[in-house]
Amino acid sequence: MESKKTCDSCGDTGCTAKNQRQDESNEQYADRRRLEARLCRIGHKIVVLSGKGGVGKSTVAVNLATALSLSGLRVGLLDVDIHGPSVPTMLGLENETLKGNPGELFPIEFGSMKIMSLGFLLQNPDDAVIWRGPMKMGVIKQFLTDVNWGDLDYLIVDAPPGTGDEPLSLCQLIQPLDGAVIVTTPQKVAAVDVRKSISFCRQLQVPVLGVVENMSGFVCPKCGELTQILPEGGGRKIATDMKVPFLGAIPMDPGIAQSGDSGKVFIYHNSKTPTGKIMQDIIDQITDFDKTKKLNS
Repeated sequence: MESKKTCDSCGDTGCTAKNQRQDESNEQYADRRRLEARLCRIGHKIVVLSGKGGVGKSTVAVNLATALSLSGLRVGLLDVDIHGPSVPTMLGLENETLKGNPGELFPIEFGSMKIMSLGFLLQNPDDAVIWRGPMKMGVIKQFLTDVNWGDLDYLIVDAPPGTGDEPLSLCQLIQPLDGAVIVTTPQKVAAVDVRKSISFCRQLQVPVLGVVENMSGFVCPKCGELTQILPEGGGRKIATDMKVPFLGAIPMDPGIAQSGDSGKVFIYHNSKTPTGKIMQDIIDQITDFDKTKKLNS
């Protein structure tokens, strides 16, 4: 991807940051120009959503970003799960601190990836983030406007769970979004919330790249046999009912949990395992935009 110029110097007459809107104050217009100057340097933007917490959304986001980075692409990973920022732990970056200039933050560099998370701003990882809506919205906007991502091929966003203020603000600020990956677990109690996430995307005109079913059965670390623990097939059924792609089912592999806890990304260290191959196939489908557009049509 070639570097793009900021909206102050680009020749695109259709640039939405060229002209001030009638309902914008001068300050709002300046903020929007700064935001779009950052975003126009990013080729593809994908958000990872879940209707319910604890389904493995961060696992999917971290492995997706890492796989893209390993293929030689410039990748940013933005963790905006404000109340549960787990990306620093999953990458072994808990002790990293951010640097920056007035009005500008530099993401943590991890190999060829650039990482940003609220976890880097907490003095103590055990601190609870007790914020009301406006403060959370302000931080999400700051992460997009003030973070110097530079030129990226992909920005992968680990979104807060649910369909409330935070994911809404996120999807409205990051425009255009290439699409959303929806993560669920197999059982009905989680799958019901996934339907809401798909409806949420449709109302915001965000393309749904597909549904990933996580914790789909248990893989024995000794013999490799797959045993169904949770009711199976919930993710596939919802994808069929809602007419969106079903990207695949990731089994409950002990290696995934061990990788996340130890800060060693699963897809990097276990790409040749059966679970690693499943995960890579899912990632390949996510980034095959032409195919997913056909499946959505």
